[in-house]
Amino acid sequence: MDFQGKRVLVRVDFNVPLNDNSEVADDTRIQAALPTILAILKKGGKVILMSHFGRPDGIRNLKYSLLPVANRLKQLIDNEVIFAEDCIGDSILALSEGLKTGSVLLLENLRFYKEETAGNENFAEQLSKLGDIYVNDAFGTAHRAHASTSIIAKYFKSSNRCFGLLMGAEIDNLKKALVDGHSPKTAIIGGAKVSSKIDVLKSLINKVDRIIIGGGMAYTFIKANGGSVGNSLVEDDKLSVAKELVEEAKNRGVELILPLDSVNGSEFKDQASSSVTDAENIPDGEMGLDIGDRTISTLKEVIKTSNTIIWNGPMGVFEFKNFENGTKKIGEFIVEATINGAYSLIGGGDSVAAAKKFGLDTGVSYISTGGGAMLEYLEGKELPGIVAIAGE
Repeated sequence: MDFQGKRVLVRVDFNVPLNDNSEVADDTRIQAALPTILAILKKGGKVILMSHFGRPDGIRNLKYSLLPVANRLKQLIDNEVIFAEDCIGDSILALSEGLKTGSVLLLENLRFYKEETAGNENFAEQLSKLGDIYVNDAFGTAHRAHASTSIIAKYFKSSNRCFGLLMGAEIDNLKKALVDGHSPKTAIIGGAKVSSKIDVLKSLINKVDRIIIGGGMAYTFIKANGGSVGNSLVEDDKLSVAKELVEEAKNRGVELILPLDSVNGSEFKDQASSSVTDAENIPDGEMGLDIGDRTISTLKEVIKTSNTIIWNGPMGVFEFKNFENGTKKIGEFIVEATINGAYSLIGGGDSVAAAKKFGLDTGVSYISTGGGAMLEYLEGKELPGIVAIAGE
């Protein structure tokens, strides 16, 4: 793509956490966008960045202003960063047209307009006038058919729209794991609820050799298999679905691995009195909050012998020190397998947060920046933000 002298409108995902002083608390997503921003600047382009931030629900609420992000971006790059107090309108159009080569303009929160999430064509067209070239580098919102992520693409010729480096890396790495990865392929799926992972599990049964299930969702499977799970989190209306998934995995020759033992708490808090029991024999009044040593030992062998590993969702309540061990150990095993030549992909907010908490995030092959987008990709769905550019 020739960016020389062009206004390059880049959709980024700058939906980052702030601290109590309204400063960026975690700049991972900003850092992830830097390669694209710097590459465009190096090629003589003028960068216009647009992003959502929080959920202002179509109201101009300065609590959700992107100004703190602009301030952080200024600290990260040497180039001039200008902050626009709106994202559409004559004054913003004039700002974009007057932008000097090598400068960066960050637009105010797109979601100050309800038209953004509604996928409004007029809003998308107004945004499109701010750039000569459109670059989508926001994988985290690629599953949304919003004005700035998919509708806008139609206002640019196919030769004037492309993916950014982050979006390209996300697509390449997901393809590497799901399509090109070497067997044995192992998916580690955790988290609280089966209901949020049904489609992922159905899709993965056709793509991997082994599925490890952990976290709160495991207890629905254990109960479906006839186990007693005490007060553990269970979705009773999903017991039949869990049984079907177990049967489907068996029919496909996919090994579906559930916890053997469980670290239980008397209540949902870090300092709860705890016990370790068989996963299918948890006493009434206790709830499973982590996997036990027997499970950890079994999973170590499974992960060690895997050539491709996909991890989405923790094994327990890793936020609690007394129930973090299972998630921490799984992360360590994945890093070890990666060092020994396996390809590993981590995605989903909780898995990434856990990897960072335990200092394991630099030891895996790739960390996806998109939780919901990665899930939908794993489900085999077409993502609007990708289709808008690659689909024509």
